[in-house]
Amino acid sequence: MHGQAKRHPSGRGPFRAEHVRSGDPYELSNGHPVYCAPTGGRASGPNHLGSSVVGWDPAVKEAGVDTGYTLGQGTLRAPDVAVGNVPDRPGWVKGVPELAIEYADVGQDEEKLQEKIADLLEAGTKLLWVVRLNGPRRVEVHEPRRKMRVVLPGQLLSAPGILKNAVPVEALYDRSEAEKATLTNLLQRRGYDDLDAVLAAGREEGREEGREQGREEGILEGKRDALRRVLDRRGLRLTKAAAAQISSCRSERALDGWLDRALVASTTAEVFRRAGR
Repeated sequence: MHGQAKRHPSGRGPFRAEHVRSGDPYELSNGHPVYCAPTGGRASGPNHLGSSVVGWDPAVKEAGVDTGYTLGQGTLRAPDVAVGNVPDRPGWVKGVPELAIEYADVGQDEEKLQEKIADLLEAGTKLLWVVRLNGPRRVEVHEPRRKMRVVLPGQLLSAPGILKNAVPVEALYDRSEAEKATLTNLLQRRGYDDLDAVLAAGREEGREEGREQGREEGILEGKRDALRRVLDRRGLRLTKAAAAQISSCRSERALDGWLDRALVASTTAEVFRRAGR
């Protein structure tokens, strides 16, 4: 379908949102029931991928899958993926999402899809993407009062004011591309631009740890050397056991204690005696 989505042609039907229970395979359009068949395998996977990609965008606070929206008493719509206005409370949600995503595969009822698009856009949804899985992969972009346009693989989808990052078309249905986009989003939510920034931070942290370890080792070795010199100057014989003990010591406190005793001890054994002996 090209151009604006079409409205339901018939008059108001008898059904209201309160007539539909959570889990029922129906939506409503102007009071008329719209049967929603179970999702096939090829579409169910991309649904999950798409929700992950847009849901973890740094600018997104709320996102959901199959969230039910009441667009008036007689209209209930549940986009495959919704961004914005997905409150953490039970019951149907009043209003519409800012961004809605629909997946269309083999057997898609085009008339019902166009009615759903029209319902959501007329109620206030700013942007609606239809991901076409049958035939050449593509995404149809619908906006209020604008002609539908097609975005192809290799191109980017943008949602100004809704998403921070542009979304590669392939990320909405290809697992590898979805993982890359989701990882970038998750890293940005933690203050990193991308994976390269994380690796660079890790390398710098490692260098800093190395410098710190070098400083600590320098201090320890200086105290070890001072202890050896004091023992030598005072004529206290440095046994193999004592030499090994000094070389392996990683405690400044222990080295300071030995150094203090080396200044006054009569024998090497006194220097290395344990506390309380």
